[in-house]
Amino acid sequence: MSIPQSGGGLIESRAQLAEYLASGCKPAEDWRIGTEHEKFGYTLGDHLPLPYEGRASIFAMLTGLRDRYGWNPVEEAGKLIGLEKGGANVSLEPGGQLELSGATLRTIHETCDEVNAHLREVKSIADEIGAGFIGLGAAPEWSEAQMPVMPKGRYALMTRYMGQVGTTGTMMMYRTCTVQVNLDFASEADMVRKFRVGLALQPVATALFANSPFFDGRVNGWQSWRARIWRDLDPARTGMLPFVFEEGMGFERYADYALDVPMYFVYRDGNYVDALGQSFRDFLDGRLPALPGEKPTLSDWADHLTTIFPEVRIKKFMEMRGADGGPWRRLCALPAFWVGLLYDSVALDAAWDLVKGWSAEDRDHLRHDAAKDGLRAAAPGGREMRDLARDVLAIAQAGLARRARPGAGGLVPDETHFLNALHESIATGQTPADELLAKYRGPWKGDLSRIYAEYGY
Repeated sequence: MSIPQSGGGLIESRAQLAEYLASGCKPAEDWRIGTEHEKFGYTLGDHLPLPYEGRASIFAMLTGLRDRYGWNPVEEAGKLIGLEKGGANVSLEPGGQLELSGATLRTIHETCDEVNAHLREVKSIADEIGAGFIGLGAAPEWSEAQMPVMPKGRYALMTRYMGQVGTTGTMMMYRTCTVQVNLDFASEADMVRKFRVGLALQPVATALFANSPFFDGRVNGWQSWRARIWRDLDPARTGMLPFVFEEGMGFERYADYALDVPMYFVYRDGNYVDALGQSFRDFLDGRLPALPGEKPTLSDWADHLTTIFPEVRIKKFMEMRGADGGPWRRLCALPAFWVGLLYDSVALDAAWDLVKGWSAEDRDHLRHDAAKDGLRAAAPGGREMRDLARDVLAIAQAGLARRARPGAGGLVPDETHFLNALHESIATGQTPADELLAKYRGPWKGDLSRIYAEYGY
C-alpha cells in the first residue's frame, strides 16, 4: 500500500486531474523500471505471523534494517511504519507483509541486484531475531484472527469499509502478497496501447506466477487464490476496465473513472480523515461531508489514485498488478516479462495483434480461468493458456533481445535470461502452484508446515 503523497497545490480546474496523469509522460530514453514485492514474515519457532512488536517482530525487522543498513525511518503517529533510502521504500501491508518498493532503475540487471540485496538484508536481520520470510500469493495456514494489524491509519479505515462493499476485502488486506512492476509511457497514445495490452495479458501473468493453492490450511481448488480474492473485493475499484478498450480512452477518461470510485480518506496534518464512500466530485465542489467547504489539492488526488485497484492502474506511471508473490528467482522474472512486452515497439505491436480481437467477455473469462486453472485454463480462440503464454513469452523474449541491455560488466548481452523460470513453466506445464501441490500430495504427505523450511527466503 502506498504512503501519503505530498506536494501539489489546490486543484482549481478539473482539467488538472488528467494533466496530473499526463505529466508522467517521458521520452523512451528516460523510461525506468520500478519493482515492488511483498512477503509474509513468520516466527521460526511456531510459524505464526510476525506481530508488530516483540523480539521476533515487524518492529525488530524495521529497526534492524534501519540501524545496520542505513535506512531512514518513516513514522506515523510516533510509530515506525516504514523505511526509505535512495529512492526505495520498505513499507508494511495491513497484516505485516513486508514490501520493498524499489527505486526506478534502467535495467532488469539493476532491478535484480536491488531485489537480491534487499532479501539478503532481510534474511540477515530475520535470522538474528528468529524470523523467516516466504513468498506466496496467499497466507497458507493463518486465519484472519491470527493476523496482526499494522499501526497505519488508512488500514483501520479500509478494514471498516471492506465488509460494506464485498466479501473478500480483509482477506486481500491481511492475507495476500503480490509482486508488481511499474513502467513508464511516452505519450497518451503510448499509455493507451500499453494499458490495453497490459489488461488483456494480465491473466497470462496471473497463470505464470500462480502461487497460492492453499488457504486456511487447506487446498483451495485455485491456482491463484489471491487473484480469486480480488474478484469479490469491491467492484467499484477493481477489475478489467472495459472502457480502456473503447474509443476515446485517454487520461481524461481514466480521470473520470477515478472520480467515480468512492473515497477512503483525506490525509491532513498526519491524520487520516474518514471519507469512506464519499465522492471526490463533491470534494472538487467543496461539498465533501468529511471536510465541509474545503477543496482538494493535487496531493489528495494522488492519494485517491492509490485507492483504486484494477488489474492495471495508472498514476504518473503504469502498474502491472496481476501476479502472486513468489520465490526469489521469479521476482526478477515479472519485470522482465512486462519490460519485454511493453518497452519495445515491435513487441508491443505483436502483443496487441494477439489480443485486439478479444471481447470484454473474453478478457474477463480469461481472468477467471487463469486464477482457477493456471496454464491449463481455456484461452480465446479455443486455445489453452499454456499455448497462449508460450506465444506471449516469445514476444517478451524478442523484445528484451532487441533492447540489448547488457549486465555483469558486459558479460551478459541482454536481459533475456531473467525469463528462464517462465520458460521452464511453459516447458513442463507446471506453475509454482502445481509444484507446491505436488509436494503437498507427495513427500509432505499433507503436512503444510513443511512449506516454510523448503520455500522460505
